Amino acid sequence: MDCLTVSIASGAIMGRWCNATVWRTAILFGVFQALMPLLGWVAARLFAARVETYGHFIAFALLLFIGLRMAWEGIHPHDDDDKHPSLQPQRLTTQLLLAVATSIDALAVGIGMGLTGYNTLRSLVLPLAIIALTSLLMSLVGFGAGIRFGRIASTKIRPELLGGLILVLLAVKMLLAH
Repeated sequence: MDCLTVSIASGAIMGRWCNATVWRTAILFGVFQALMPLLGWVAARLFAARVETYGHFIAFALLLFIGLRMAWEGIHPHDDDDKHPSLQPQRLTTQLLLAVATSIDALAVGIGMGLTGYNTLRSLVLPLAIIALTSLLMSLVGFGAGIRFGRIASTKIRPELLGGLILVLLAVKMLLAH
């Protein structure tokens, strides 16, 4: 759901479908959503308590920072804001940062997997493949919805402000959920 939410915000900011950006982001979201539980599974054998305790704080801080910055620039636009919005979904660095931020809480899932019977890497293949595919598909749907919604909403509210508010709400949800 985090991938869906961030993809909606990114699509609203982009305003149009760009195959390279949409597919690269969706693939990165899928990869990171599967990679983090794998890392959590490994961490469960090393230091489960620390990852479970601090992972959601890191995700909260990253999403809050990005969201507040976007919202600020949506309220206080610069003259060249349309050329350089605060969140540039087409940039690889932005995509990687969002992929990490939305998947950090999946570390806890991996820790849980490591403690509840997933004893081998082979036992993780199917669950991780399902996670990756679902995240990829939800991201694609989110981009489509965000682009469509962004066109409608952009006449009333700046996409950067809307996207920023969505990310701030997602950050708060992550913090309150733990």
